[in-house]
Amino acid sequence: MPWVRASLRGQTVYARADAAGALVAEEGGGVEIRYKPHDGRRYKARADNLTVVDPKVLPDDTCGPAEAVVKARAGEQPEGGAAAPAPAGRAQRKAPARGESGAAPVPEGAVIVYADGACSGNPGPAGLGVVIIDGGRRIERSEFLGTATNNIAELTAILRSLEEVDEPGRPIVIHTDSQYSIGVLQKGWKAKANTELIASLRGALAARPRARLVYVPGHAGVLLNERADALAREAVRERASRRTVYPGSG
Repeated sequence: MPWVRASLRGQTVYARADAAGALVAEEGGGVEIRYKPHDGRRYKARADNLTVVDPKVLPDDTCGPAEAVVKARAGEQPEGGAAAPAPAGRAQRKAPARGESGAAPVPEGAVIVYADGACSGNPGPAGLGVVIIDGGRRIERSEFLGTATNNIAELTAILRSLEEVDEPGRPIVIHTDSQYSIGVLQKGWKAKANTELIASLRGALAARPRARLVYVPGHAGVLLNERADALAREAVRERASRRTVYPGSG
């Protein structure tokens, strides 16, 4: 399983991640971490105490074999035990709410999605881009939408993501930089426009109870989100749509 560099209470650590660079929590909610890649010691940290600082995915052999350390530091979770308390006077950081930014634990076997929309003018020529990581398979999709608004492009990208997953019981984590989409789909915002599309999306999400949206900052160097953005812009530029499957890549 790959690694990413993350921050734990101001200190950079190596943390277990999936092929898309999202943190992976083990049973019990802890994420395996290393302070040094080859010191022979491994720890667990609560996912809400970790923040990914470098989206580059590192290979499994970045860190060598290690033994579990039972005694944990503040913010870590000892093997087989509860999380260690924070030092006196330091408040525990609240976990990011569903649909907000921050490192979120990813269920084992989840489909990882990055979805984005683009628009030249608002409204104007619009397109969407989607990157899907499903195990070892990677799917890239771009679609030209004709004349539309940016919000329609963002929402349609999420809908296309859901359409790519045939099994309604699969966990799906969809990363989007659209606060509007998260608001109308997960936070109960009242939709004043795009009501038909939003109703379709709400129905699609209701049929997939293990699907959730996670906010990711746009144009912040998150590699797969940047790729989704490039696919959306490509669709607008070329006025064309395409779907490409890369078997065995991640």
